[in-house]
Amino acid sequence: MEFTKMNGLGNDFVVFANEKQLPENASELAIELCNRYFGIGADGLVYILPSEVADFRMRIINSDGSEAEQCGNAIRCVAKYVYDNGLTDKEEITIETLGAGAQKVQLTVLDGKVSTVRVDMGEPILNGLQVPTTIDAETVINQPIEVDGREFQFTAVSMGNPHCVIYVDDAINFDLNVWGPKLEVHPMFPRKINVEFVTVNSRTQADMRVWERGAGPTLACGTGACATVVASVLTGAVDRTATVSLKGGDLLIEWNEADNHVYMTGPAAVSFRGSL
Repeated sequence: MEFTKMNGLGNDFVVFANEKQLPENASELAIELCNRYFGIGADGLVYILPSEVADFRMRIINSDGSEAEQCGNAIRCVAKYVYDNGLTDKEEITIETLGAGAQKVQLTVLDGKVSTVRVDMGEPILNGLQVPTTIDAETVINQPIEVDGREFQFTAVSMGNPHCVIYVDDAINFDLNVWGPKLEVHPMFPRKINVEFVTVNSRTQADMRVWERGAGPTLACGTGACATVVASVLTGAVDRTATVSLKGGDLLIEWNEADNHVYMTGPAAVSFRGSL
């Protein structure tokens, strides 16, 4: 099995491109291969597969063996992989994901290689039950939630996968490992949740740290950055175009008023290649 280790701002994946369908043992493989001490080490496995509705199809298996509906950093890695390896010569392609269907992707190419990727992440889902949460409301904004005696307020957004955005005084130094896992499995979130802890510094920039459902703390989360800007627009904290600064680097996020779609722009990189 040939693989390529890739990352989007440090959110890293083991990428396979030679399968025709998702292997039956993909969950077991993810647990084994994503182990950072006894395996390759990654936040998840990514399979690039044939699609009947797009140029390519992406399936993501988290490091705990669960499947993710969507991943903004992974889709940028897929876009770079297929162009750089000659699977397409187009600079505008579509990639099918479980949570968002066929997504439009624009590639910026320098010296024959993809440098940055702009992804149409689709329309955000704001209805409480559809995110999903247990709250029956058209939007869930600044909703109180209590865990271990501490109360937070969250705004719920789905970008094809569920997110709760929580504002804190210092996201960079926030104790992610204490509160992230407890909020992920809170009963208010029937399919668990990705948790973003955010500090807004200006109308065009926010710091974010993320606890990813099924993966734990990661250096970056593309869908989480999108959810952060959507939530921050809803709460009046940022403009519709803003930079989200993650531990692994920055993503430019635009929530377009004309079509209601969210657009994410950022890099992807190859770390190394190998075989199993």
